[in-house]
Amino acid sequence: MADMFVKQAKQYAEARPNYPEELFKFIASKTPKHELVWDVGTGSGQAAASLAPIYKNVIATDTSPKQLEFAIKLPNIRYQLTPPTMSITELEQNVATQSGVDLVTIATALHWFDLPQFYKQVKWVLKKPNGVIAAWTYYWPEINESVDAVFKSFHSVDYEPFREPQHKLVENKYMSIDFPFEPVDGVDNTGPFDQFVLEKLMDLDDYLTFIRSSSGYQTAKNRGVELLTDNMMEKFKVAWNSDGQSKKVARFPVYLRIGKVGN
Repeated sequence: MADMFVKQAKQYAEARPNYPEELFKFIASKTPKHELVWDVGTGSGQAAASLAPIYKNVIATDTSPKQLEFAIKLPNIRYQLTPPTMSITELEQNVATQSGVDLVTIATALHWFDLPQFYKQVKWVLKKPNGVIAAWTYYWPEINESVDAVFKSFHSVDYEPFREPQHKLVENKYMSIDFPFEPVDGVDNTGPFDQFVLEKLMDLDDYLTFIRSSSGYQTAKNRGVELLTDNMMEKFKVAWNSDGQSKKVARFPVYLRIGKVGN
């Protein structure tokens, strides 16, 4: 999956919205200690940068050197390039010792992983019994009725042939994704919890850049197909300008799965 974003790593870093502070406060409230986080599939480091003020140290890993090149640099974040799959020895070298991590986070990336293999690693590194894993995703931005109607048609007709099967898990709000962990204290299930919303002020160029930063768009581009044709761009332009406002607040509902490792 990392190769899919290599050509657009800078664009991806700039286009993606920032996660709400309340999300990280909620997650942090479920970990008894705040010493070490492993942020997996960190990309441009958005989640890692938000975790850094709360936890003593953050290990942020990714398989793409280009993504890490544009990651947010802070003194207590260590960025680490890793292979797509790691042995236990590599996990210990690159991340942490057994039962050494308070929290594992995966921001909008869990659906790409080899889950059985990844969960073995998570259960090995997390402190038992209360080490926490938190994975969240969000879907396409919601703008207004006019823009969303154009996007719905674009997505179902033009974009659909280039969409990866894993995106079904995102579309289903992570409800059907395998998540073999125990509920954290204070809740009776592992989610998805949907009380968090990302917001980003966008103009039309920002919105189109977001579309171009997506994996499906890049897949189409690699096959020689331009999804944002002149005709499609004009449809978006007309819809965007229909209310006379050049900038709009884009809303991204967040869907969070959270659990603890247990014994």
